[in-house]
Amino acid sequence: MEIGMIGLGRMGGNMATRLRNHGITVVGYDRSPESKRDVASLAELVEKLQAPRVVWVMVPAGAPTDDTITELKGLLDEGDLVIDGGNTKYLDDARHAQELSEKGIHFVDVGVSGGVWGAERGYALMAGGAQEDYERVRPYLEALKPEGENGLVHAGPVGGGHFAKMVHNGIEYGMMQAMGEGFDTMTHSDLIDNPAEVMASWRDGSVVASWLLDLFALAAQQDPTLHDMPAVADESGEARWMVEAALELGVPVPATVAALYARQVSRGAGSDTLRVVSALRNQFGGHITKA
Repeated sequence: MEIGMIGLGRMGGNMATRLRNHGITVVGYDRSPESKRDVASLAELVEKLQAPRVVWVMVPAGAPTDDTITELKGLLDEGDLVIDGGNTKYLDDARHAQELSEKGIHFVDVGVSGGVWGAERGYALMAGGAQEDYERVRPYLEALKPEGENGLVHAGPVGGGHFAKMVHNGIEYGMMQAMGEGFDTMTHSDLIDNPAEVMASWRDGSVVASWLLDLFALAAQQDPTLHDMPAVADESGEARWMVEAALELGVPVPATVAALYARQVSRGAGSDTLRVVSALRNQFGGHITKA
């Protein structure tokens, strides 16, 4: 088995490592010469892969993904398959699939969650595409997912994978916001001596136990007050897209809206709530927010 990986940053580089650890040959390309890339161009990547090829695109959403897919269309052959594993807006997937299909190239979109820990823990993967295309790429997805039954789903047709990941990130926004608000409330109370210790205690036996709590405890070990973290948090787009989709579908999403607005407002004036959100984003994704 072999696959081309385009984009060897925090996510793509770790994914390439996990695939190789499962015995899959990876031909990696990145624009940066310092990226430990295997080839220096997309043309060279395509040349090194045996047809029919599978190529995974792991670059920033928007123009970088658009440009990469357009270039791949000119390089790949009929029967090849492109996977978009970035945080592309789900509405763009149909356009990408149509563009590639004009040359007989298949397309699968995959929402990926797991952050910088994925190489070790595995990634949660949400795939969108035709059933036969999903089955074709499933061995790669099985290598990337965590051990066990869960962590991989064929969410639906093209666009379904990124739609599922968009909803996943909207839920993530709400969960982190709630944790931040709880921490902020305890820091203002004379009845709580150590808010970070209280929250860390919930990791066992509590109904709110989660990996996010584990990551909070890890951040709090280094800085119990989180005052070294900026009281701001960026929003990367997915929650905003979810709110837009929910409005079109007639689904109320007040928790996601509140969490989204809190991040937008934080750019002007932050609070301890956003220190928690910022710390968690740094822990699971390596995201560094500048004050």
